[in-house]
Amino acid sequence: MLLLQNATLIDGTGAPPWLGNLLIDGDRIASLGNADPADAAKIDCTGLAAAPGFIDIHSHSDLQVLENDRAKADQGVTTEVVGNCGFSPYPFLNDPFTKGRSALHEFAGGILFGSETDWGWQSAGEYIEEIHRRARLSNVLSLTGHGSLRIAHMGHRQGPPEPKEMDAMERALAECFSEGSCGLSTGLMYAPGSSAPREELIRLCRVVAKHGKVYTTHMRSYSHDLLESIEEQIDLARESGCRLQISHLQTVGRANWEKQARALELLERARLEGIDVEFDSYPYLAGSTVLTQLLPQRAMDGGIAQLLNLLADPAERQAIARATTAGMAQEWSDIFVASVGSERNRSLAGRSFAEIAAEREIAAIDAALDLLIEERGIVNILSFNQSDENLERLLTHPLCTVISDGFYVKGRPHPRLYGTFPFLLGEISRRRGWLTISEAVHKITAKPAARFDLKDRGRLAAGFVADIVLFDPVLVEGRASYEDPKVPPEGIAMVFRGGRQITPNTRSMNHVD
Repeated sequence: MLLLQNATLIDGTGAPPWLGNLLIDGDRIASLGNADPADAAKIDCTGLAAAPGFIDIHSHSDLQVLENDRAKADQGVTTEVVGNCGFSPYPFLNDPFTKGRSALHEFAGGILFGSETDWGWQSAGEYIEEIHRRARLSNVLSLTGHGSLRIAHMGHRQGPPEPKEMDAMERALAECFSEGSCGLSTGLMYAPGSSAPREELIRLCRVVAKHGKVYTTHMRSYSHDLLESIEEQIDLARESGCRLQISHLQTVGRANWEKQARALELLERARLEGIDVEFDSYPYLAGSTVLTQLLPQRAMDGGIAQLLNLLADPAERQAIARATTAGMAQEWSDIFVASVGSERNRSLAGRSFAEIAAEREIAAIDAALDLLIEERGIVNILSFNQSDENLERLLTHPLCTVISDGFYVKGRPHPRLYGTFPFLLGEISRRRGWLTISEAVHKITAKPAARFDLKDRGRLAAGFVADIVLFDPVLVEGRASYEDPKVPPEGIAMVFRGGRQITPNTRSMNHVD
């Protein structure tokens, strides 16, 4: 047994903190209060807060959880939900038409970047078995990505599926759920999912509802068509009966910022109607994705090879440039290169397209398209999207769960990958005062646990799994920045997953003889 003595207990429910002891017996919490068994090892937690292990329900660490990368564990994360935004490392079919694993790599490789190059699993069951075998730092739940599912059955072709393809996708999704997948995710700003018609989404959402899973969505738009996109997703939930999670809600572009109040009203009204809808947000003004997302997604019909063919045709390139510029909500000065595929342009990481264009003496759109050609489509970006006022309203809204949305790149990742949860506790809660410490902890523990039916995680309570974070509430800080995004956090003292310590011990343990 292990006794955490004199800790400030923040139990995850939103209740005020209180001072007490927490007893761990094996992988479970045995009790909270004044217990002090003589035969327990003891850690003096004076000055430290004890909270449930943090739960990141919007992660892209699908490959890193297998590699036991420490970026999340060092923040206090003990549970991750991967497979978001339509990208999952399964399924694929060994089929000459859909090109199997190689097509999955081309589709998802810009988001699912790992040290292993031969990744990909044919089924949810195979991937989940690999998680159980290899993942030691995190409890992992996996969503089935709609984009990956579509690639497996349709290749890179856009437009509605043939009847036999639709039937096959429904069967495959049901099989994923029976093998342990926790839900379906869509990425409706990414080809080929961007071309999915309503009927396709309704049929898949009905499978989600039938199996009692969660449907998470990266919607078709977060800028000019934000409200229409929310209405589409609410309609899908209304007709199918599925639980709906709007991914990384935000309002992109200064001209659209005023739409956020109306967006929240739509979600609140849907809740009053009885629709089970919530949303999540990360605590930063900037987001990150692949550069190809800015393009008209019709240009991606056929994959990267077809895009490069189009860009080689002057008339097609001009049409893509016009459509991209017309659809953008941000300025090119707001959009920065995060990473590229080759060494040739590695020095561009951290620079805006406005800067690159000025240096090359060309228009910014041409700088972006040239870079896509030079890097054969492998370019990740970071873009400043929203306002402080809107961010505060999102994070403090009762329907909001706080997430990282972090993913790995070759160059500069978004600082959320290394800093989200300490940043929430330090900058957002302690410094800005947007949330009390109990409210902030609730949004990363009990609230996400309830969303994904984690019955014995997310709270400090007897019988719950002993996923526990000890942190200094005065010092906790996410130090990762846009300029230096890989700096580890401060103030996270110890992290336990299932009663086992997974971070270095910064406090002495008094073992009782």
